[in-house]
Amino acid sequence: MFLGMFAMSWDYVSGYTGQLSFGHSMFFGIGGYTAAVLNLQLDVSPVIAILVGTIFAGVVGFALGFPALRLRGPYLALITLIAPLVLMQIVNIFPGVLGGDAGLPSPDDVLSDGIVETIGTTLAPLGFESPFEQEVLVYYYLTLLLFLGIYALFFVFTRSYVGTIFTAIHEDEDAVLSAGINAAKFKIFAFTMSGAVGGFAGAAFVHVPVGDPLPSEILALTLSIEVVIISIVGGMGTITGPAIAGIGYYFVRDALQTSDVGIPILGTTVGHVSMVLFFLLALLVLFFLPKGVVPWATEWSRDVLESRESPTPS
Repeated sequence: MFLGMFAMSWDYVSGYTGQLSFGHSMFFGIGGYTAAVLNLQLDVSPVIAILVGTIFAGVVGFALGFPALRLRGPYLALITLIAPLVLMQIVNIFPGVLGGDAGLPSPDDVLSDGIVETIGTTLAPLGFESPFEQEVLVYYYLTLLLFLGIYALFFVFTRSYVGTIFTAIHEDEDAVLSAGINAAKFKIFAFTMSGAVGGFAGAAFVHVPVGDPLPSEILALTLSIEVVIISIVGGMGTITGPAIAGIGYYFVRDALQTSDVGIPILGTTVGHVSMVLFFLLALLVLFFLPKGVVPWATEWSRDVLESRESPTPS
């Protein structure tokens, strides 16, 4: 679900406005590291730390929006690609504060032991008696709530007049300007909101048991590439596509990595070459379904319904 949150934040700015960002992990890393440092170094409560991390990532998104006013295509993509690499070097320059390559220890959980224990007493009659089962269930539904909240936020914005203008900017920015609409304002807004939500997801991620403030988890360039792949495979400019593909991406990748099925010709197992097979699968999807899985499924289901509703010839 966190992969889905990251992908939705990318799709909001790149899928709708066409402002390609190849370094979106910068926002995840800024939100996550800011929240972790505040919690670990200054003993700030997790909720406040997540809020500050969200604001800080939004400010960086606002600042990154200004180059988008002058640059387009590969030039803007190059700037966004370099930004997380610079941040990675900053992490290595200040290992005492940011942990360097080893990262930081896990900050305090969002929910205190008392809250988990209180919720656990409610879950005990349902068969979840061990503290581990209770904690897993609590954090699962907490993450699900965050996932649905971010999806609802982006869904409302992209289906409003804001989404219409975003799409128009993507199609023909000059036509938007000729209509008297300030395209610059909307492009900066898209980067700001995308950065804030991405930072929020990163800040929340490091405060739950499945995530840690490590460069390999929230700042690596591979994460930015994964987010782009997820969004394109799911369907750019849909929000729903990246949300669903983020979850599907994890399960497919996990199934391949843990598979011990042998490949006779290569003399190895599926798990050993899992990433090669996974990216080949992604290439096949992009080749045969260039619009993405969700748009294809939508069109296919619409065609099926129309064929059933149309009268049959006598």
